[in-house]
Amino acid sequence: MKDETIEKVNAEIADWQYLQELPENWHGFQLNRNTEISKDSYDLYRYVNEELHKSATIYFHEETHEYKVRLKIGLIEFCRIEFITANIEVFEKLLKKQFEQVLMDMVEFNPKSLSSIVLDKKITTWETGNKLPETVEGFHLFISPAQPVKINNGSYIVIDYVDFSLESSFTVYYNIYRDEFFAEARIWNIPDVNYDFDSNELSELEVKMHQHFIPRLIDIRTRAEKEAAARAAKEAKQAEDEQPV
Repeated sequence: MKDETIEKVNAEIADWQYLQELPENWHGFQLNRNTEISKDSYDLYRYVNEELHKSATIYFHEETHEYKVRLKIGLIEFCRIEFITANIEVFEKLLKKQFEQVLMDMVEFNPKSLSSIVLDKKITTWETGNKLPETVEGFHLFISPAQPVKINNGSYIVIDYVDFSLESSFTVYYNIYRDEFFAEARIWNIPDVNYDFDSNELSELEVKMHQHFIPRLIDIRTRAEKEAAARAAKEAKQAEDEQPV
């Protein structure tokens, strides 16, 4: 991040009263005031619920020069577009009006967050989806079709199986604009895409889940564990090389 951007943000938040008055605990989320500056973002603060594997980060984005809110649900991060603004005073008004509800919705499912298109698609009442096992091939069902999660660009998380110990997952999305289901894996939090699950109807998705779901999970785990072993070997080699002769 450019020095002049850091100086700008520091000047704007130096006397930001809203920042000083934030609750330390808010709907089960703990406030973390530690700032983090990376190549393209200045994280001002965040609310974290470690048990739920969820967080909300308030930050300034270098590329667009705007204040934003970034949510992390499981391994998936996305920006809430309704908070985007370049003006910190407008940002404060948006936070005061909407941010608490964001935290509440991350704790407890809010049906009002769903588009009528999602409801008409019968995703929440999908019989097969509501019978998904809690654990498959070591992956835990983190998000189920009965409680889809709205992200951005018209997409909802419909199914999410996660192994947090390996930072790996399998996720099925539905996009209301394309009227399409599609899937993505994460292997050590790096996206890995195939098109085996692309579908327009739940009946089609059900067939493809029956054909490809278990093999896909096995593949994700195999590759994640292989990477974990490679990392462990590399760390052991580095530790060995650092030993005094």
